[in-house]
Amino acid sequence: MTERSIRLVFEPELAVLRLKSLLPLKQVTDRIRRSHKYKVIAASIDEIGIIEPPVVFHKPDQRGRYMLLDGALKRDILLARGETETECLLALDDEAYTYNKKAIRLSVVQEHVMILRAIERGVPEGRIAKALNVKIAHIKQRRRMLRGICKQAVRLLRDKPVNPVTFDVLRKMREPRQIEACELMVAASNYSSSYAKALLAATSDAERVQPQRRGVPAVVTAADLALLERELNDVQKKAGIVEAAYGRDMLDLAIAARYVSDLLARTAIARYLDDNHPEMTKEFGSILAATLTQPRKKLLPTAKGANA
Repeated sequence: MTERSIRLVFEPELAVLRLKSLLPLKQVTDRIRRSHKYKVIAASIDEIGIIEPPVVFHKPDQRGRYMLLDGALKRDILLARGETETECLLALDDEAYTYNKKAIRLSVVQEHVMILRAIERGVPEGRIAKALNVKIAHIKQRRRMLRGICKQAVRLLRDKPVNPVTFDVLRKMREPRQIEACELMVAASNYSSSYAKALLAATSDAERVQPQRRGVPAVVTAADLALLERELNDVQKKAGIVEAAYGRDMLDLAIAARYVSDLLARTAIARYLDDNHPEMTKEFGSILAATLTQPRKKLLPTAKGANA
């Protein structure tokens, strides 16, 4: 059995760098600062500090600046708090979008497990709520979220983007029906509470924890079917509009990409962007690489008709 060499993607040691020497690839606007994600990160930093250090390309430019591949929001938050430097992870690859594309987002089931483990280790609910920038009621709700849900159903949905209300609906079903409903949701890639309620509506009293109350139809009615049909027709109309505009949009994209390519081919413009807006150069390059390398017939589906 031969040994295979493992290529390192990060330097083994963290580096302490000045925040102002980190060159973000995107601008943090006031709108982003008002977002929930920004507030959650800020609350987490205030409560427990930096957990995942910002990621920078390991080689600085001629001015001693480091390309910030991941962590623009953390940098902005630290600067706002008067910090001047932070520990950074040095990446050997300058691919700016690898980290976000390969990041595994925390599902609601995983969040539930994380909260339970923190509570078991003695972390107060108030501190967890403060770190996540939520109310204590939210933590209590997440803690109780899987009560009445069978283990097989949890396994099926543990890494899926499930609406928490969906579990309230599943809790009204008996175990075999819970598993069946979860399998249907996975097959349809639909984890919304509306879909779960539709499955509950098609569930017999024998498969429910409690029989339906009087006055509630046990099956989908003709009115429900008519509503679903209208919604389906509406979706089909919207899809037709998108399909009709696709050709023109792709032609506009090809023209714009060719124009940007010609601009970047000019030395003066390319040098100005590299010196003043390197993040724009990086993004333009990614767009051109994804656009101009496509087959021409696929990229310009309506070019023949446009030239006629």
